[in-house]
Amino acid sequence: MPLPKAELHLHIEGTLEPELAFELAARNGVTLPYADTDELREAYRFEDLQSFLNLYYELMAVLRTEQDFADLADAYLARAAAQGVRHAEIFFDPQAHLARGVAMGTVVEGLWRALGGSEANHGVSTRLIMCFLRDESAESALATLEAARPYLDRITGVGLDSAEVGHPPVKFREVYEAAAALGLRRVAHAGEEGPPEYITEALDVLGVERVDHGLRCMEDPALVERLVRERIPLTLCPLSNVRLRAVDTLAGHPLPAMLEAGLLCTVNSDDPAYFGGYAGDNFAAVRETLELGEDRLRELARNSFLASFLEDDEERRARYLAEVDAYEFGDAVS
Repeated sequence: MPLPKAELHLHIEGTLEPELAFELAARNGVTLPYADTDELREAYRFEDLQSFLNLYYELMAVLRTEQDFADLADAYLARAAAQGVRHAEIFFDPQAHLARGVAMGTVVEGLWRALGGSEANHGVSTRLIMCFLRDESAESALATLEAARPYLDRITGVGLDSAEVGHPPVKFREVYEAAAALGLRRVAHAGEEGPPEYITEALDVLGVERVDHGLRCMEDPALVERLVRERIPLTLCPLSNVRLRAVDTLAGHPLPAMLEAGLLCTVNSDDPAYFGGYAGDNFAAVRETLELGEDRLRELARNSFLASFLEDDEERRARYLAEVDAYEFGDAVS
């Protein structure tokens, strides 16, 4: 039985496995520039964040209908549940779909077909977080928030993703202020490729409650002290960091040092179809490669639920934490 955990850094478009990509392409009459799933899987080798994003956006062409988004989300939830995920806070990128002529309602309603039945079908509670693409304009982000207004009963929060360098958080001050006024929770990618200053800016300018990635905080001791003092969660993605060259090797990942510093770290999968592992695979990898003991693994699992946006259901959070505390480790953790 896998260690119970929450997944807090997961892009639903990044769960598109090659087999499903070809299935949806056939359904929608889309021709992919790859002979078969093996050739496509070979393309899942990246030099950096931008080379990944190029393929990530190219493959979105197969996502057209509500059923496509429902199938995508349902496939993720089944895989996540098998790896011990009990709660998932799922990112989606509406601008990437709106730009292709796919309506906001198609995306949200499609995802909700799967998320709405997730507890019954998979035993996984969910939240939905709408991300803005930081390499698009601030005006586009505001227009996206406006387009989402009819669906805010389904959307818990907003996030900020895509190419980080050259797109500081301050660019999105206005849309985050508007999101806060609507009662939406706020997170943002910061400190993956961008400097530690982007983390500080995300906290001070955008008012984020969690930092996605946040790796480079370790370059700024004062920032580390602040993150520890304010108990700001960091949603780390170890296998992603290796694939996108944010760290050279998993053995060199700063996760142990971050935990030792007292940071509230969580382990997540980011874009698991592209980066070689889902949430449980990331836990297993850090356990083996970084030689994390049972206490640290339990801490990471507890942190994931403590950092979840479950303030509207503290009874559920307590139940999940009790599952973590009662967990008995075996030879393998996923």
